Amino acid sequence: MASRGGPSRRVPENEDAITYVQCDGLAVMKIVKHCHEESCSNMEVAQGALLGLVVENRLEITNCFPFPKHDDTMDEEEYQLDMMRRLRRVNVDHFHVGWYQSADVGNFLSESLLESQYHYQTSIEESVVVIYDTKKSARGFLTLKAYRLTPQAIAMYKEKDYTPEALRNLKIGYENLFIEVPIVIRNSPLTNIMMSEISEMIPEEEGSKFLDLGTASVLEGQLRSLMERVDELNQEAIKFNRYQLSVVRQQQEKHRWLLKRAQENAARAAKDEAPLPEEDVNKLFKPLPVPPRMVPMIVAGQINTYSQHISQFCSQSLAKLYLTQALQNAKDTKQNN
Repeated sequence: MASRGGPSRRVPENEDAITYVQCDGLAVMKIVKHCHEESCSNMEVAQGALLGLVVENRLEITNCFPFPKHDDTMDEEEYQLDMMRRLRRVNVDHFHVGWYQSADVGNFLSESLLESQYHYQTSIEESVVVIYDTKKSARGFLTLKAYRLTPQAIAMYKEKDYTPEALRNLKIGYENLFIEVPIVIRNSPLTNIMMSEISEMIPEEEGSKFLDLGTASVLEGQLRSLMERVDELNQEAIKFNRYQLSVVRQQQEKHRWLLKRAQENAARAAKDEAPLPEEDVNKLFKPLPVPPRMVPMIVAGQINTYSQHISQFCSQSLAKLYLTQALQNAKDTKQNN
């Protein structure tokens, strides 16, 4: 995956200096084109680099280029540096400000995404990851979101300790792994004029299908994915319950062993015999390894994402249904009169 960090520029701070992301329309079109090409050809995840600059509290994304496909003969880091050198020669913004990735029905949250963004954000403080949902956008809902890791997530990944106690001390859960940064698409005045002219050329019947209820396929895919993630989370919960039962069983065995040793020493003391040599209980009963909680936390985050998307789709569909019902009632009333 995209564990590709650009050249280091500064050390990350705790407070976010970026309040919103401004993305040029040309860069958005490049991202959309690359992601849809990859999803239609080989169903692979499309990834690429984002180029731009930081202006006060605004991160401007002015250009991008795709990462090369997995090839053992090509050095990916050298490829990126060569691309940025070529862009600099033609006077194009060449500063690395993050990366983008395609997603299918919101399934972008993964351990590889966390790792990649950690490397980016620790080498380039202002970097973001832009997620483009291909399937949802293909249905007419442009989904382009920018994310950054929270300070707690950076500390968690830096310590590499995913035990329940460590996560509790950091006060981190799936809801504060990432922080979403508002993203704004900006076009030049000439582009806005051209878009206005094109919108006037569209036939009236082609641009008025606002009550289309064609969201069933997207909703079905999200529900299937949600059921898979819930089943996966259930399996992780079963594993953790087994660990807790094993810990309780080991504590009981340890208590019985200590009680037996105390009784034997008391009996030997009554016979004026030397007590049994002390043994390290931890060597006899080695602590059981705690299952890491990273995967369950990521799965819970995916479930939360699917739930939000499903709620959004359902609310939109219900609103359209009520609107069509009102229009149909008005039409029937007019015909009856």
